[in-house]
Amino acid sequence: MENLPIFMNLKDRNVLVIGGGVVAVRKAELLLQAGARVTLIAPRACKELLALHDAGKVVWKEQTFGPGIVRNYRLVVAATDNQAINRLVFDECERHGIPVNVADQPQLCSFILPSIVERGPITIAVSTGGRSPILARLLKARLETYIPAGFGVLADLLGRYRNAVKVRFPRLEQRRDFWERMLDGPLTQLATSGRNEAAEKFIEEALHAPIVAKQGEVWLIGTGPGDPDLLTLKALRLLQQADVLVYDRLVPESIINLARREAERIDVGKSMGRHTLPQNDINQLLVDLARQGKRVARLKGGDPFIFGRGGEELECAAAAGVPCQVVPGITAASGCAAYSGIPLTHRDCAQSVRFVTGHTKEEGCEIDWRALVAEGQTLVFYMGLANVDHICAQLQAYGMPADMPAAVVERGTLPDQRVFTSTLASLPSSIRGERLSSPSLIIVGRVVELRQRLGFSVEAASPESLMRLASFA
Repeated sequence: MENLPIFMNLKDRNVLVIGGGVVAVRKAELLLQAGARVTLIAPRACKELLALHDAGKVVWKEQTFGPGIVRNYRLVVAATDNQAINRLVFDECERHGIPVNVADQPQLCSFILPSIVERGPITIAVSTGGRSPILARLLKARLETYIPAGFGVLADLLGRYRNAVKVRFPRLEQRRDFWERMLDGPLTQLATSGRNEAAEKFIEEALHAPIVAKQGEVWLIGTGPGDPDLLTLKALRLLQQADVLVYDRLVPESIINLARREAERIDVGKSMGRHTLPQNDINQLLVDLARQGKRVARLKGGDPFIFGRGGEELECAAAAGVPCQVVPGITAASGCAAYSGIPLTHRDCAQSVRFVTGHTKEEGCEIDWRALVAEGQTLVFYMGLANVDHICAQLQAYGMPADMPAAVVERGTLPDQRVFTSTLASLPSSIRGERLSSPSLIIVGRVVELRQRLGFSVEAASPESLMRLASFA
């Protein structure tokens, strides 16, 4: 975070704007909306500034800016095209410890004036840290279309009941749970559609209902192969409601950061030779947290039920009587193959696909290699990078052609995704010097040849390539 978002109370506070042009007028009007007492300093004034002055909305001082002027002001904005004046304003404010913004010069700003979306008392600020005001305005325009005007009415309604809810529910977590239940229920629709009496009745009935102890539960959430945009809507909603996050190594920080800031975070990630917690301990941890009345989001890369051991965790929760629900995720095979330009099935060369664990017999998994060697089939090996030599050798030993196309996808769907294609015989040697790391998938089958036909580059999929894949499918 480059700038800390802070909403400053300027009601009846003295603020100063330096400049007499249209830009200065816009800044003054914004400050007036916040309830500030605005003074403008400029040797000349445009007609819009004169109109504000004549209407008694602002004070205009017909003078040039100089040292000492900024004292006694809570906040200062400079909107001039004189670089020397802008620098002087910034230096003066810094010397006196006064927040200052110089229009279109982020290097001379101690705060940024964001693009704003307003819905009554709701204010949403969008900032790019001064890098691109145009982009901030574009994001503002999109938010305007997403947020109904009735949300301002909803905010006013919640504000009227705030004290009553505090009296009824003295603990913060009780109040948070109450309001979340209200907003997840029909209250939002009632208030934003203008049915105010029905909305008030709904809150009143909930306030006077018997207090029921909050029951904990476990949510097994598949977070997909890594790209946050591949989260399901339900996964995102539950993630933002959770009291505790219990997450795997494959869940990226960009997804974890979508949760509430105050949610507890517990890393139980496992990698080869490193287990933060054994699986049985993870199972028990989920049960213990839920029994404390907490909503536990168990975040798992890909899908919880495809090599994610989600079935074991669900079984443990059910045996303990803990409510549990499963939110499917895009499994790594589907996401990584799509982002690599490799259709898992294609009527010309693959009519089925099999997901296979890449662990060897020594690691506790017996693979039926003979069943894997079949025409018209795509194989996807999870967790097989360390055993790629063994996998390729066994498939050939049981009759798969040595020239069968094969690929390794490293960190699929993420910005640093890499894809290496070869044949079954040469794949191990072709990736030996590439320093590949997990997570990586191995894909074997004729469909790998389609990657080049679809116009994908050697290592990474471009947006243009993804568009071609979509039209091809």
